Amino acid sequence: MGAVYAIETYTYEDYKLWKGDWELINGMPLAMAPSPMRDHQRIGAEFLSFLADEIRDCEDCEVVYELDYIVDSENVLRPDIALICGEEADYITKAPKIVVEIVSPSTAKRDEKVKFEIYEKEKVLYYILVYPKILHAKIYKIENHVYQKQGDFTKEKYLFDGLECAVELDFKEVFKKFKR
Repeated sequence: MGAVYAIETYTYEDYKLWKGDWELINGMPLAMAPSPMRDHQRIGAEFLSFLADEIRDCEDCEVVYELDYIVDSENVLRPDIALICGEEADYITKAPKIVVEIVSPSTAKRDEKVKFEIYEKEKVLYYILVYPKILHAKIYKIENHVYQKQGDFTKEKYLFDGLECAVELDFKEVFKKFKR
């Protein structure tokens, strides 16, 4: 009989002790990619700025950048941008209203499949995947417990419904600085 190997899993308590940037998915540690490329950071800053402007008068909500979302003891994600409401902790403890992930070749599978499924299960109301190289975004919204694609966006406007505050993103404006 051959050797039996057990895969060691970890919890949030372990995660808190690690140095460096990590995510914890189903108890498995996943190293974050090195510092994001310039386009990733610049587009992230634009989304952060536009969302923050949209909710400026909304007292219960805020937009955060790369803040840990503790889903449960075995899942800790770090969305690029999240719109959260009614959060009291120093990190995200309940499903954000909007999550924005800036997709790069090194994160595509994690963002498009693994995180997609977790955000859907946790009922994050809107999930936005942004592709900086082609200045394109995909928006998904929870409807009947599953994500329904709302569309592909490059220069269109989108009005988010079901939020505490009115939020509209004008993708033409968000991407304007990056047109080559």
